[in-house]
Amino acid sequence: MSGPVIELKGVKKVYNLPSGDVTALNGVDLRIDEGEFVAIMGPSGSGKSTLLNQIGCLDRPTSGDLFLAGKNTREMNDHDLTYLRLTSIGYIFQKFNLIPLLSAYENVEYPYIMKNRKPDDTGRVQHLLSRVGIDEALSAHKPGELSGGQQQRVAIARALVNDPAILLCDEPTGNLDSQTSIQIMEILSDLNQRGRTIVMVTHNPETAAYADRIITIRDGKIV
Repeated sequence: MSGPVIELKGVKKVYNLPSGDVTALNGVDLRIDEGEFVAIMGPSGSGKSTLLNQIGCLDRPTSGDLFLAGKNTREMNDHDLTYLRLTSIGYIFQKFNLIPLLSAYENVEYPYIMKNRKPDDTGRVQHLLSRVGIDEALSAHKPGELSGGQQQRVAIARALVNDPAILLCDEPTGNLDSQTSIQIMEILSDLNQRGRTIVMVTHNPETAAYADRIITIRDGKIV
């Protein structure tokens, strides 16, 4: 490990709602080093997903600073943040978030095309699909024709296609049976052992056990 790839300093996130302000994060300080596998746990409404969204630059802090690879995201414009998300961060969601009209192959290739402005002619997309257990026949299927476990495997391949340094996982096994959950977590564990930094939100202690470190958040604060 060569230093922090993610660092939050006094990050606060306040949502202004008609019923009153809601403080989702309340002065969070957090350092995650390169190559770590960190699990974020806490009760419903504690700020887990908000914290992940901050790290993933899907939302900006109300106050405080977020550094990714030493760069302060507060100083970046929307174009810079979009490029950062596309090139440095991979997302794996509980509900997969695959595009229904595209095949599994096309879903994985889509962010590759967005980054490189051309289809994949290197074989990378099919290699990644094969690596997570999706063969060429399955890669031609649309998400609705795949099981939950198969869809999550496609989502992992999609998250990896632009070779991001950081992998963010929001309840990656939340919609899966126990056996499939183990298979997915073994894939993530292998990716971490190969050097990928992983930050995962989960409510499941068995899933969290794969991480090097568990962070507990409650009422918007790390405890």
